[in-house]
Order: sequence, then C-alpha cells, then structure tokens
Amino acid sequence: MKCLTIRQPWATLIALGEKQIETRSWRTSYRGTLAIHAGMQVNKAICRTEPYQSLLARHGFTADNLPVGRIVATSRLADCCEVTLQQVQQGWPGGNEYIFGNYTEGRFAWKLEEVVPLVHPIPAKGRLGFWEYPVLEEED
Repeated sequence: MKCLTIRQPWATLIALGEKQIETRSWRTSYRGTLAIHAGMQVNKAICRTEPYQSLLARHGFTADNLPVGRIVATSRLADCCEVTLQQVQQGWPGGNEYIFGNYTEGRFAWKLEEVVPLVHPIPAKGRLGFWEYPVLEEED
C-alpha cells in the first residue's frame, strides 16, 4: 500500500477527520488508496495553540501522547490541485482547514476522502515522499 509520512499533529488531525486537505510543495498524479503515517516529529508548540489544542483534547490527545512512527489511518487521495493566488485571496479553503495547511500560491492541495482511522496504529519507519508498506492489516 502507498503511504505518506506526515508530522504530528497533522497526521492525527487527518485520522480524526478534522483535516481533509494535505498541502505539499509537490504535485502528484497518483489517485487512490493512501495510508497516513505519523512521523517521529511532533510540533509540540503548535499543539499548544488554538485550534489545535482544543481539537486534540476533544479526542483525548495532547502534544505528549500523539502516536509517532505509526500508520494511523487509511484514506483515498481523490485530487491534487495547485493553490492559486485567486483562491488564496478568496479565503479558500477557509476555517480550520486553512489554519492546518500551507496555502501559499504555487503549493499543492491534496484532497483526502474516505479516511478511516486505525484502531491499532501500525508501527512503521516512514520515509520522505511516497513509500510502500507491504500489507496493511491491523495487528491484534
């Protein structure tokens, strides 16, 4: 299965359904199943700011108990579009989604759908860019 490593708290926000768009500096033509891997780094400072702190707390998380080095969810990468100046000026995408991403003109917005959090996140090392995990089944 194709995987993408994302730093915390953003990986968990995706798994919780609080973040539906991942922003990247690169475009992808890939569409399909994508596992969300929480990298080893946690941005603890951002976790202590709003709206991050409240959203994480609502789900029982803090900067100190976010899963790291684990596949935390599966999703479907449905679309990838370049962020335009016009979109930014019009306030797209708005709300928390805008706060959770980097919508600078020229970056790329990856639309994630059908996100399913894993009850038992799977330990994995992770890498830059897309990488493959041999079989994605939750471990008991």
